[in-house]
Amino acid sequence: MELIQKTPDLSAYLAADEVIDHGHPVVREAAARLAKEAVDSYAYARLAFEFVRDTIPHSQDSGDLRVTWRASDVLEQRTGICYAKAHALAALLRAEDIPTAFCYQKFDVVHGLVAVRFNGAWHRQDPRGNKPGVDAQFSLDGERLAFMPDPESGETDCPELHAEPHPAVLSALRAAPDRPSLWRTLPTAL
Repeated sequence: MELIQKTPDLSAYLAADEVIDHGHPVVREAAARLAKEAVDSYAYARLAFEFVRDTIPHSQDSGDLRVTWRASDVLEQRTGICYAKAHALAALLRAEDIPTAFCYQKFDVVHGLVAVRFNGAWHRQDPRGNKPGVDAQFSLDGERLAFMPDPESGETDCPELHAEPHPAVLSALRAAPDRPSLWRTLPTAL
């Protein structure tokens, strides 16, 4: 699948905003800690991915009822669903000047992930969190995502790379008082 960069200006994929608040002290501290361990930007990206994937439980898997959506809140509260974890990873990557996009897959509901830009190309990554049957890995050499769509079942990969989280995703996250409520209002389309 060919990925489509929706915004021509690459600097849009480095921007901070209310959601991807990579200037926030919690994000800066986590980024600085990870950067100390990394020998280069590729190593940093892999470490940031593994940090979000492995140390911030997916709230559905862990049973956490809290809903997070702002990157700093995800990092501080150590919980989030796929979208929230993608926001946290994007903030960590953008904090170190690694262009990061938001991308989605369509199953029964929309699933969120990110794409990172290295060597002139975009590479999708899924920090959702591993569990039995899910083995997402950081890779620039072939995708190692949590889930692969089954086109025969109407599941699809969405090729668009967004500079900001999709409004339908943010609307659902912001409106939900808890995860069970969020689960009933997850976007089914973008």
